[in-house]
Amino acid sequence: MSTFRKKYIGDRAFYMAVILLIVPMIVQQGITQFVNLLDNVMVGRLGTNPMSGVAIVNQLIFIFNLTIFGGLSGASIFGAQFYGKGDQAGLRHSFRFRLLFGVGVTAVGLAIFLLFDEPLLHLYLNKENSSAEDIAATLGFAREYMRVMLWGLAPFMVVQVFSSALKDMRETFSPMMASVISISVNLVLNYLLIFGSFGFPKMGVRGAALATVIARYLEMLYLVVYALRRKKKFLFLQGAFKSMHVPLPLVKKITITGTPLLLNETFWSMGMAAINMCYATRGLTAVAATNISSTVNNLFSIILMTMGNAVGIMAGQMLGANDIDGAKDTVRKVMFFAVSCCVVTGGLMAVCSPLIPHIYNTEEAVRHTATQLLIICGCFQPLNSFVNCAYFTIRSGGKTFITFLFDCVFTWVVCLPIAFGLSHFTQLSVVWVFFFVSCADIIKVVIGAFMLKSGVWAKNVVNET
Repeated sequence: MSTFRKKYIGDRAFYMAVILLIVPMIVQQGITQFVNLLDNVMVGRLGTNPMSGVAIVNQLIFIFNLTIFGGLSGASIFGAQFYGKGDQAGLRHSFRFRLLFGVGVTAVGLAIFLLFDEPLLHLYLNKENSSAEDIAATLGFAREYMRVMLWGLAPFMVVQVFSSALKDMRETFSPMMASVISISVNLVLNYLLIFGSFGFPKMGVRGAALATVIARYLEMLYLVVYALRRKKKFLFLQGAFKSMHVPLPLVKKITITGTPLLLNETFWSMGMAAINMCYATRGLTAVAATNISSTVNNLFSIILMTMGNAVGIMAGQMLGANDIDGAKDTVRKVMFFAVSCCVVTGGLMAVCSPLIPHIYNTEEAVRHTATQLLIICGCFQPLNSFVNCAYFTIRSGGKTFITFLFDCVFTWVVCLPIAFGLSHFTQLSVVWVFFFVSCADIIKVVIGAFMLKSGVWAKNVVNET
């Protein structure tokens, strides 16, 4: 038992360091996901078709968001290790790289959404299991929502650029505050604009989108002003905008290291969108139910998500300081803590699953299906926590091609064929299809455990930068 405690359980100082790092992220994620749930409920009060239309658009924008995240992740590997090394110039260059990349991806994303919105939306509308009237109504709501949401892509990108750079320095408080401001504004404006409360215009799904866009601009304004007014604290911002020069050797290294992450997040999100299209073959009831379960699952997965970020940041900084053994020990203890916490949160979600769908104004069939999906999500949460921490750990040492295989390729080669085969060649309900897709993560747990035990991920990538 003493050997087990020494290997997997840290001392008080260790947990204080972890808690100080994750609490702002938990608060940020907690408020974000809670308000996302309230937003989802508010839109859901309008009916199943508006909720389905909004869910379809959010699936598409989800691909853009993860493309931004994936592209910035490569630079974040270097940023965390530069900070651990004490190299402010390197951190500054990684920040510029992120900004240039973000601007480019945002321009491409806007072009795609504006030119191909109609074909993209139709991918989620199944004519065999839904009436023509429901499909037409859902498509109309989706168009309304998307036209407004596109205005929010640029501020979202800027926030991600700044917050990722600050988090490399373990500065998680200001991104949290920016998020709190944004979320508060979004929640209030949703109430006012969706339903036309207190004399405001009743805008429905357009009101939900407008509230999100306004909130994102305020979030961007707060975070950028906060960071630029504290250049003595964030030294990498001193002279950061005098030019956009990034040394070519660093560009090559970030590109080589980051391209698998970019491809991973982009194609993984596309893979997940394709899996959701498979679920959608069961009709708009399945679309609404999976939307409810996904939103609620995100709320209960806050610790799961923040622990992944934490293990990546802590391990990355130790690797940058050449403390390889310390990085391995930290990863082992943080992962044990994360999985233990998710046993509790997953169980709580499963217990609450029969009650949560009743807050939505939708059909009983949707509520029943959502309840079953939530039970499955709760049971698999500890496994998902292990997989998430393994992903961020492997990524922290620059083994991004392995993470590409571990995450994206696995989704396309294993998960998507399961979803496609079961949805197109069997009569199984969406619940059983979802269950068998979730079971695939058991394979990832085995692969992740092997990778972590081998220690191949523990590498300093900035020694020669």
